[in-house]
Amino acid sequence: MAREAAENREQIATWDRLERRARDVLELEQLGEDDPELEKQVAEEQAAVEKELRSHELDLLFTDTYANHNAVVTISVGQGGVEAQDWVEMLLRMYLKWAERRGFEAGLKSVTFIVRGPRAYGLLRSEHGVHRLVRISPFDQNHRRHTSFALVEVMPELESTDEAAVVINAQDLRIDTYRSTGAGGQHVNKTDSAVRITHLPTGIVVTCQNERSQMKNREMAMKVLKARLFQRQQQEAAEHLDQIRGQVMPAEFGSQIRNYVLQPYTLVKDVRTGLEVGNAQAVLDGEIDPFIESWLRWRLGKNGSSPQGQ
Repeated sequence: MAREAAENREQIATWDRLERRARDVLELEQLGEDDPELEKQVAEEQAAVEKELRSHELDLLFTDTYANHNAVVTISVGQGGVEAQDWVEMLLRMYLKWAERRGFEAGLKSVTFIVRGPRAYGLLRSEHGVHRLVRISPFDQNHRRHTSFALVEVMPELESTDEAAVVINAQDLRIDTYRSTGAGGQHVNKTDSAVRITHLPTGIVVTCQNERSQMKNREMAMKVLKARLFQRQQQEAAEHLDQIRGQVMPAEFGSQIRNYVLQPYTLVKDVRTGLEVGNAQAVLDGEIDPFIESWLRWRLGKNGSSPQGQ
């Protein structure tokens, strides 16, 4: 509550300052009639005020309770075999590039990573859904076009007050340890540092093997498990199941939220908002802010407040 109050005070101060600057511009405009030098100054100040207004206007679009939380993002392979597995890696790179560009922290946690920064969840919530890629496959010797799918899931990372609402009984957990796979040298072959936690009542399974320490992997796995259980509680309590997480769709044809076409032309199109960007490589290099802002505005206008189905 204290943090929320501080953020509200900061928001009020920002808008008060912008209002004063706007009034100053109007007064300067009246004084600057028939004065080319003052007219130039007015135009420059007006442009600066409009630019700042545009940047702060985006803050008004974050209506979700957890918008300012960190974001827990999971990317899962869909239809497409090896091609789809490569698509998961491409999406991961895109989001990490976007996080780096915004100055966020993005820590890779096996197939799950956490993005930490202001409005991280509020921004990345727009990415929840199935992403479809069309390209000439680098794995096909005949150079044919392939279609791949991946599911991106975005959840808010819980804070201590939220975690307190999630009660986990030790007897409801099955915890398995095993040897990590992948990079890591001899260590991964000798130490059972990877952790898999199964929540028996719900069937939710969380794995973590990114850290060398079994304790750290267990802590991370429990954090993700709590986030998923909290999300489940919110879904069950909500009038619409998509209030927190959004509609869960199979990662296959007809369910995608966004199409990425690399051949025979390049285009990225968001199915929900209709936004199109021709420079697909720039998008895959992390320039996804136009899609995020477009979704936030679409969400605000759709049914007055929140999206139905995404």
